This record gives sequence, C-alpha cells and structure tokens, in this order.
Amino acid sequence: MAAAAARPALARALLQQCVSARLQVKPPERGSEAEWVEIRRGLVIYICFFKGADEDLVPKIVNMLLNVKLSENESGEYVSVLDLPGSVLIIPQATLGGKPKGRKMQYHANIEKEKGLELYSQFVTLCEKELAANAKCVEAGVLVKHGTYGNRQVLNLDTNGPYTHLIEF
Repeated sequence: MAAAAARPALARALLQQCVSARLQVKPPERGSEAEWVEIRRGLVIYICFFKGADEDLVPKIVNMLLNVKLSENESGEYVSVLDLPGSVLIIPQATLGGKPKGRKMQYHANIEKEKGLELYSQFVTLCEKELAANAKCVEAGVLVKHGTYGNRQVLNLDTNGPYTHLIEF
C-alpha cells in the first residue's frame, strides 16, 4: 500500500519556557514612551497560521499548547503551564511560515493577513478564557499577555533552558 501524502501543516507554534519575558507592543513616539507587556515564569508561544486554517483549528491548538507537559516545576517534574501555574505570552510570528528559496525566504504558505488576525485574536481570547477558568491559575494570578498582529516587536526573554519546542498542527 502506498504511503498517504502528508497533509500540509495548518499552523505552527514554537514554545519557549521562560523565567520572564517582556515584549514591546508599541514603539516610542514623539512625546510618548514605548509600551511593553511582560510575564514572569511561564510559556512564550510564537504562533503562525497557514492557508487552510480555520476557526475549528484554534481550540485544538489551545488545548494542546496549554496542556502539554513542557514546564518544569520545583520538584523537577514536567507539568503543563496550567498546572505550573504559569503566565503565557503570545507572539504572532509570521516568519515561522518561511521556506528558503535560494538565498531568500518565501512566505507563500502563510494565511492572508485579515484571516490571520481573526484566528490570532480567537487564539488569544481562548487562551485567556482557559487560564481564567483554571482555579490554580486564578489563585496564582497568572496572566495571558500578547503581542500585536502584523507589527515588528522587540522581545526580551530570560529562559531557563534553552528549552524550545516546535509543534505543527
């Protein structure tokens, strides 16, 4: 029997365990300082959606990313970010969709900007709801913070690794 052709990925997430992370969401302008969001211990999630991704995929991604046991607790056991409990910083990362062609990168598989923004917003909202519904997270005061879609952003990251995982959906 011939091997089935692998379906193309619909999304890609890169996860990094962090001690703290700080993301500039608005650059400084004349008369105003830069705006930053930050988290303490938790998980940084870089997310990219590809053509063919839709609203049905988002809950599956959120469920996997928030429940996969990647975070190390004080006892050295691996637990989910919900069980840690830890905060989450979500960063839209279109470059996760890049493929090299010659000496340049191409991003033809990435979703259209408007649809990507819609899915990214849904992803952030669902992550916020999941943390708010988790008693451990509420008690610990952990939060979901996020970057702005379609903009270049500055990231400061302190990690207790390197501890990075790439997951495709």
